[in-house]
Amino acid sequence: QHENVSFLWNGREASSIWHCCTIVLSLFTGRREFVQRLKLEGTLNVHDGCVNTISWSDTGEYILSGSDDTFLVISNPYNKKVKKSIRSGHRANIFSAKFMPHTNGQEIISCSGDGIIYYTHTEKSPEVNRQCQFTCHYGTAYEIMTVPNDPYTFLSCGEDGTVRWFDLRMKTSCTKEDCKDDILINCRRAATSISISPLVPYYLAVGCSDSSVRIYDRRMLGTRATGNYMGRGTTGMCVRFVPAHLSNKSCRVTSLCYSEDGQEVLVSYSSDYIYLFDPKDDQARELKGPSEERREELRQPPVKRLRLRGDWSDTGPRARPESERERDGEQSPNVSLMQRMSDMLSRWFEEASEAQSSRGTRPQTRPRGEFDLCVRCLVGLICVPDSPSSVVNKQLGSMTLDEQQGAAPTTSPVLSLHYSSEGTTTSTIKLDFTDEWSHPEGTEDTSGGCRRAEPTAEEGEEGQSQPARGNQDSDDSDDDPILIPSTRFRGQGQRRSAAARIQELFRRRKERREMEESETQNIRRPSVKMVYKGHRNSRTMIKESCFWGNNFVMSGSDCGHIFIWDRHTAEHLMLLEADNHVVNCLQPHPYDPILASSGIDYDIKIWSPLEESPSFNRVLANEVITRNELMLEETRNTITVPASFMLRMLASLNHIRSDRPEGDRSEGSGQENEDEQ
Repeated sequence: QHENVSFLWNGREASSIWHCCTIVLSLFTGRREFVQRLKLEGTLNVHDGCVNTISWSDTGEYILSGSDDTFLVISNPYNKKVKKSIRSGHRANIFSAKFMPHTNGQEIISCSGDGIIYYTHTEKSPEVNRQCQFTCHYGTAYEIMTVPNDPYTFLSCGEDGTVRWFDLRMKTSCTKEDCKDDILINCRRAATSISISPLVPYYLAVGCSDSSVRIYDRRMLGTRATGNYMGRGTTGMCVRFVPAHLSNKSCRVTSLCYSEDGQEVLVSYSSDYIYLFDPKDDQARELKGPSEERREELRQPPVKRLRLRGDWSDTGPRARPESERERDGEQSPNVSLMQRMSDMLSRWFEEASEAQSSRGTRPQTRPRGEFDLCVRCLVGLICVPDSPSSVVNKQLGSMTLDEQQGAAPTTSPVLSLHYSSEGTTTSTIKLDFTDEWSHPEGTEDTSGGCRRAEPTAEEGEEGQSQPARGNQDSDDSDDDPILIPSTRFRGQGQRRSAAARIQELFRRRKERREMEESETQNIRRPSVKMVYKGHRNSRTMIKESCFWGNNFVMSGSDCGHIFIWDRHTAEHLMLLEADNHVVNCLQPHPYDPILASSGIDYDIKIWSPLEESPSFNRVLANEVITRNELMLEETRNTITVPASFMLRMLASLNHIRSDRPEGDRSEGSGQENEDEQ
């Protein structure tokens, strides 16, 4: 306990003793007994919402956290006191927040689901801080990254596919409409995570929604503000990593992390696993891709299951896979109301899919009792402001309903689901409203079950105001369009213009050409060095994995546990129950043997090696791992929908019931009584 010990020494002795202490600490923290002695030391109850980001100050004295409650909090984990609680100005969930280096913990950069970046000085008034905002990103801004030892510049990435570089010496705010001044890289697909090499800070790793990790040399890049923006997605790219089995899928990257020596990169994938690769490796270039048969198999989209937003029944330490619940004969009273409603929605969806495939078979009409149950529950969940589900709905993602003009005289309504903190995939569900049946048809991209259907890049203002020009297909076009998520346009009557469709076509052509070009350029393609399995990463957009020292890899999980593996062998070494639902964030202390974690629970947990002897329940760990693997397969093809989607289905069902002959209705009433009994 260093706070209870004092020494008198000159500078040389202090340096030597500190060096010796560092060596002893590193030897201790490098042993498996260290992680197997971890124990919950305390909690910081400093937020009123899910905690999506935590980071330590340079000195390790304070923790900065950001939450769905839109507050930034600086707290001391040693005395459990709050140093500063800041109303950030963000209007959506805070996803990332960092101290600026060498600012004595007084300057903070943060970003959120509304796409806004705030530069906050803790000693200035809220009015001044709220003027220091950057509104450049379209859609969600996922991560902020500071540059080691640089107190002036930072980077951000977002749903619009851009990585942006800001210099606070040049400006501390930007509210220009459709601003492209600070774009460093245009990935042309959602950029969901970034990481900077700690020893060679000009190497920048970018994780995207197309399963790729691209590493760029920032010395070859520039922005329009600096006058040397290249506008090509392959400029400066020196590495492109994609696990072989994900080469035809689009699983989004939820976290990226460089090792302390910058020699390896750890990447975590949504609905998949964690991979380790060496950026200097180029072995994957020699490996063959999937066979044509396998490619065709990957192109077949599976039938989707639907989950009602607010249903967290498949998360937490006590969650069970469906097969296990059915085997144990779990009765409906033991199942949460939200889960029962999700199950009903999935059944209706599957029946509708079967009816569509048989073309003419009329699906079963749900019993009246089940129908009325859903109506009563949904009205309650939507109308009661203090209900737990309404709180969850307020914290989670967003939904927009866009009408897409089709070639036929009638339009096909399209429900576009855009997720923020919940759900890992964006999917499009067509609602074919007819007199016979209102049928939701999953229209996932043909490249696999965990595909993120990217929003149209050129909808709305940009698509309507800019005609499609021939030079838009050139690599160095100044008007190179960025992805504009559909949440920007909430009007039901808006339709994609012909110009926007042409722009989308040009964008995809450029995207394909750049990827083909990257195959011929001197861009390294590393192979997988190590795979870490056992956890589950499918329910949230934030799921951090990281190194701890030289010997351990850690990750949060949808089962509410922290997983710790041997970095070199991928052996499971420790399992910690850390959240009632999902563990999202893990941040080791920069010096001390302390770990901070956070997730869906509203607190931050502090872990230290306080157990007297090492302990690891391997039997329990194997049970959790087995369940996670089963549930990962179950949720891999599940998409989360808002309550409004279920209401539309209920309205359609009610229309069918009202149009049925009297005899059919009485038959339904008999089923109702039987079900209620």
